[in-house]
Amino acid sequence: MDTKEHILSSAQRLVQQRGFNGFSYADVADEVGIRKASLHHHFASKADLGVALVESYAAQFDQALADIEHSGKTAVEKLKAYVAIYRATLGSDRICMCGMLATEALTLDAGMLPKLNRFFARNTEWLAQLLAEGRSQGAFVFDGAAADQARAALSMLQGASLVCRSSADMDAFDRTTEILVNGFMRKG
Repeated sequence: MDTKEHILSSAQRLVQQRGFNGFSYADVADEVGIRKASLHHHFASKADLGVALVESYAAQFDQALADIEHSGKTAVEKLKAYVAIYRATLGSDRICMCGMLATEALTLDAGMLPKLNRFFARNTEWLAQLLAEGRSQGAFVFDGAAADQARAALSMLQGASLVCRSSADMDAFDRTTEILVNGFMRKG
């Protein structure tokens, strides 16, 4: 891993655990083993680092979505695999980085917000496509537009992650996401 990747990895973990406002360049420099001046060489400002973090995290998440999409799984299995991304993140004492950033949106540099909004739009689009696919296959049943259901599902996952993080209650997260998945499934 080169220095820039090490910086991004360290900063991503810090954001997922503490939030963007909860770490400093000194924290990252200490963890990576470089001087703050070297960190500024790679990312001139914390806002520049923030933009790069969202871009990197979105690319990681897009890869996870592509892996799910090309897995050959059923729509129900794909939805469960999507939920599993959030659970695995919580299991590693982290939270979705973009979910964490969204809680700090009013204090973030304006340059980060379009990238953050694109992350949520991309996830909503992917979920909407999955839900529409599942409905056309007869696996999912729901009223209204798939995009509306996708926004609700994403909001439920993000909210369940925040509540689980504050309560450390993984069982509650599992019960909540079971309601989410089962709510889309055709009964009988």
